[in-house]
Amino acid sequence: MEKKTFLLLDDGSIYHGRSFGGTETTYGEVVFNTSMYGYQEMLTDPSYAGQILVLTYPLIGNYGINKVDSESKQIQVRGLIVREHCATPSHNLSDICLEDYLKGNGIPAMSEIDTRSLVRRLRSKGVMMGILSTEMSSDEARDEIKRLPQFGAVNYVQHVTTDAAYEWGTPDSEYSYEIVLLDCGLKFNIPRILTGMGCRCKIVPASTSAEDILALNPDGVLISPGPGDPAVLVSIERTVKALLGRKPVMGICLGHQLIARALGADTFKLKFGHRGGNHPVMDLQTKRIFITAQNHGYAVDAGSLPAGLEVNHVNHHDGTVEGLTHKDMPVISIQYHAEGSPGPEDNLYLFDRYLNMIDSFNGKQKRAKRSTSKTSVNTRTTP
Repeated sequence: MEKKTFLLLDDGSIYHGRSFGGTETTYGEVVFNTSMYGYQEMLTDPSYAGQILVLTYPLIGNYGINKVDSESKQIQVRGLIVREHCATPSHNLSDICLEDYLKGNGIPAMSEIDTRSLVRRLRSKGVMMGILSTEMSSDEARDEIKRLPQFGAVNYVQHVTTDAAYEWGTPDSEYSYEIVLLDCGLKFNIPRILTGMGCRCKIVPASTSAEDILALNPDGVLISPGPGDPAVLVSIERTVKALLGRKPVMGICLGHQLIARALGADTFKLKFGHRGGNHPVMDLQTKRIFITAQNHGYAVDAGSLPAGLEVNHVNHHDGTVEGLTHKDMPVISIQYHAEGSPGPEDNLYLFDRYLNMIDSFNGKQKRAKRSTSKTSVNTRTTP
């Protein structure tokens, strides 16, 4: 029997639909993504921790769920909302349907609602907290939502980071670079790409100190993407500040914001964020415009940048900062996801740019053993 469910938003608006997946009551910041594919990668992206995800593409689940496309070890969203979900997927890699995948992980979902209306509300009023429930009455949900913490007040990184350090890939494989990845909510495609480019990757918890990272003597450090407001991550910001200038550092998404804050810049919350696979970004170094994958609700304030920190990528929609470099330190950061998953792979060149920075900083060339072939870059492995 079909079970009815509803979504109550912070502003009091309510949307009714059909429940599928888990039946638990959940709450979180309600956000939307405009990508046309990649729902498995989105569901498992740690940057969605604490959020209920609305997908604008109307049919979701048609190619099922497989063993290779997850971007972390578990589903990270708190809930999923779609216009229509497909109960009978068709794909040669499919192992399980979307509904059973969500149900097995206790993640509630809702279909048969007007997602266009919901997204228009989020665009006009901004993202907001919501409750998704099959169990509560609407009045109970209205009382409950007043007691819930706002999304920006919670440190979600501590919930998604790895518990212990580990290495990615085969331990005895050839490598040309040793990279430490500070896991603030790491997507698996980042170490997949780096190992395909000749790097040995060591992933460490977000609580790891700068001294412990430097004791590993890596060629470079990468600060990963992750969820939440960078302003609440004071201890990680201190760690990043202590690393800058001592090792070549790359930051992606949340890592980009943490680098900016560590150098004295400010960040701010976007009205409804950038989440999708078709955001145009200009690389000011080459004057080319690239189509990028994005998933973030906060941005760096361009007017707050200190001396030496320079913008090198800008969003072609709204002019927000999409990338930074430093005049005197080996630093590169991007707000978008060069690794895609899901999304275009137009921006893999930025990992090359980072490795070139490592070569320059170390005064030596390690490039002989590297491979940048599409096959090696896209190799799917799990830790």
